[in-house]
Amino acid sequence: MTEARLRTFVAVADTGSVRAAAERLYVTESAVSAAVTALARELGVALVERVGRGLRLTPAGQVYAGYARRVLGLLEQGRAAARGEADPGHGSLRLAAVTTAADQVLPRLLAGFRARWPGLALELAVGPSREVWGRLADHEADLVLGGRPPAGIPATVLAVRANDLVVVAAPAVAAAFALDTTPWVMREPGSGTRVTAEAYLAERDARPPELVLGSNGAVIAGAAAGLGAALVSRDAVGAELADGRLQVIDAPGTPLHRPWHAVAGPAPTATTRLFVDHLLAAPGWHHPPPFDPAAFRGP
Repeated sequence: MTEARLRTFVAVADTGSVRAAAERLYVTESAVSAAVTALARELGVALVERVGRGLRLTPAGQVYAGYARRVLGLLEQGRAAARGEADPGHGSLRLAAVTTAADQVLPRLLAGFRARWPGLALELAVGPSREVWGRLADHEADLVLGGRPPAGIPATVLAVRANDLVVVAAPAVAAAFALDTTPWVMREPGSGTRVTAEAYLAERDARPPELVLGSNGAVIAGAAAGLGAALVSRDAVGAELADGRLQVIDAPGTPLHRPWHAVAGPAPTATTRLFVDHLLAAPGWHHPPPFDPAAFRGP
């Protein structure tokens, strides 16, 4: 059960075909088939099954793929930890960030960090909340920038930064805004901002029409074009507010305070801590407050 076989199986699981997996890994299709067959033989269960001209994972294969991703992520994390411990400035750092943080918070931070540590290998994955927290859980990311980490994921909050969510709309829409009737422009499923917007409306028993767009940028552009109101990070709409394309609506209960969190696994690598030190030296970032158990108790 070699690392190469695990990577091959995960490539098949991700792409859904032997040909696509072979193209991703720069190997032959026969090599992919042989690796998956050998892995299934070692496990004693079928991992894939034919469906027409394609294939799909068996139930056993679906379960095993999750473990395989975590094992591969942990191996990579171990390599990064060893290299970083020996020389943090020449280690590697795998960042993952939700879209708004990647667009509005990270660029200047990364530029300064890269200028200071040019010998460091840096990767950045950007996606909705569900995806980036999944990367942390599967050991595919050393540090995540997003909202509060969800329950059930082993996580260490290393730094926080204020972030306010506000309701915005084009001036004409803002002037006639009504919580229950004005259309809302929403993020895609899996977005933390969408979950927050849905919870905000549900708490107020409001059921406005919704238009789902595919990215944070599309939501902002749609709101500026007059498609409806949107709940967004104030960080993401500074230019639109400044030039008058959007206005902040004085919606009940807003702004919502949803700080950015820089989150690692239980044992952050030396290189991860190097980046966190860089964060904490930047304006607005600070150490997380002490844990208060009372804040998590029910009434």
